[in-house]
Amino acid sequence: MDNRPSDPKKEDYAIFLKEITKTFPNGTVANFGITLGILKGEVHAILGENGAGKTTLLRMISGILKPDSGEIFIDGKSAKMRDPMDASRLGIGMVHQHFTLIPEFTVRENVALVLAESGWLDLKKVDAKIVEVSEKMGIEIDPEAKIENLPVGKRQLVEILRLLCRDVKILLLDEPTSVLTPIEVDSFFRIIRDLKSSGKTIVLVTHKMKEALKISDRVTVLRGGRVIRTVPTTEADEALLASLVVEGLAAPPVVKRGTPGDPILSIDSIIVKDDRGRTAVDGLSLVVRAGEIVGIAGVAGNGQKELVEAISGLRRVESGIITLSSQDITNKSTRFIIEKGLSYIPEDRMHRGVVLTMGIHDNLALKCIERPPMSKNWVIDRRSMINYAERLISDFSIKASDPCMSVENLSGGNIQKLIIARELSNGGTFLIAEQPTAGLDIKASEVVHQRLIDLRSRGAGILLVSSDLDEIIKLSDRICVMFGGKIVGEFFPENLDLERLSRAMLGAE
Repeated sequence: MDNRPSDPKKEDYAIFLKEITKTFPNGTVANFGITLGILKGEVHAILGENGAGKTTLLRMISGILKPDSGEIFIDGKSAKMRDPMDASRLGIGMVHQHFTLIPEFTVRENVALVLAESGWLDLKKVDAKIVEVSEKMGIEIDPEAKIENLPVGKRQLVEILRLLCRDVKILLLDEPTSVLTPIEVDSFFRIIRDLKSSGKTIVLVTHKMKEALKISDRVTVLRGGRVIRTVPTTEADEALLASLVVEGLAAPPVVKRGTPGDPILSIDSIIVKDDRGRTAVDGLSLVVRAGEIVGIAGVAGNGQKELVEAISGLRRVESGIITLSSQDITNKSTRFIIEKGLSYIPEDRMHRGVVLTMGIHDNLALKCIERPPMSKNWVIDRRSMINYAERLISDFSIKASDPCMSVENLSGGNIQKLIIARELSNGGTFLIAEQPTAGLDIKASEVVHQRLIDLRSRGAGILLVSSDLDEIIKLSDRICVMFGGKIVGEFFPENLDLERLSRAMLGAE
């Protein structure tokens, strides 16, 4: 079925891509012969597996990359974009999957950086613009707030606000909800609908089919760098989209609950402070047993981050005790805690999960570099590292042309696969899985879920922290809800009351 639009000059198209092809120097064909039209004033979702070419396509529209062949039309006119400044002049702005804000700067300073390109240097005018745009978005943003002190959901809104302060008419959003809670997603979608009503065109890259169906007017599925089909969301459902995204996708197996054994992680009345010195974890107690997955549900900012950091040795515990495998790990070094059996999939994969400038093989060997066969007598065996990397690349379907290539050249989803491969292959007895499937497509997410279940079956204890409530319900043997730094409710999936769970997450239960 040919779903390609036929007239590249038609005025209805805000963006028209004609036979776009992009091949990277390592030989990877990211996009091949892409022909696609984005209508003015629509929300257009782009779905596809990790490595399907979604982000590459947005980067070409935004001027970051140049297509090897083909043509891009904006408002019916051929656009030769040499860099993002050319795209900006055409009214195009992109919000990247990983934030580009400067954490140490205020909202005002981050916005001023982009407005200065147009000659705006008056900070009073910058403040006025922030207030004007934030009121139109229906949100409250303090221009003096430092980015590093804002919750993740608010940072995402600042990224969009920064574009709207430049009066962009086309917004390109790459996985904008991957780090948002369900409540934040609903608020975010309201803003997207308001932007559409004001005449903006929005292109949304996502791997979440439910969200694509909920917010978009049309969905285009990419597979292997090619357009498979474009379909109106009124004519689509999850089953159709899943079959288009992954050819021959089988129904996921029913998850059986685990058989918990002895406690492996015990937390007794800990108090942990946040970066501002306020109490973030307030007298919390929790037990995770061997062969058990305990899910932590809750709205972001209720102490989940500080709890994870306290367990993993990244944040000081003010009082209370944490034991892992009967060993006191309270305020011990991260190295000590890893030696006692900790594996950790962090939410912030770019800063805590990998060393971007190092090779894939280096990153995969980070936790076993001191042990044979990776090294002997402090001499590293490079061949063993490469062999190990090749095995994990194959086992976890990491799309990489060379095991020694720099991690910064991988897509966000493949970086996540790399971290999961390393942590699940490390032989740990306790795993913290923080947003483990963020940025992963449906097929990769199912693989990760099965890996977690297999790890539990081998007797490991798992603490699952996720903003994806469906994921929490699917995998957890117990669900603990955090609010205000405390555990305020415990639920079991087999007799779950969703209304009570939602109320607990909001502090009303």
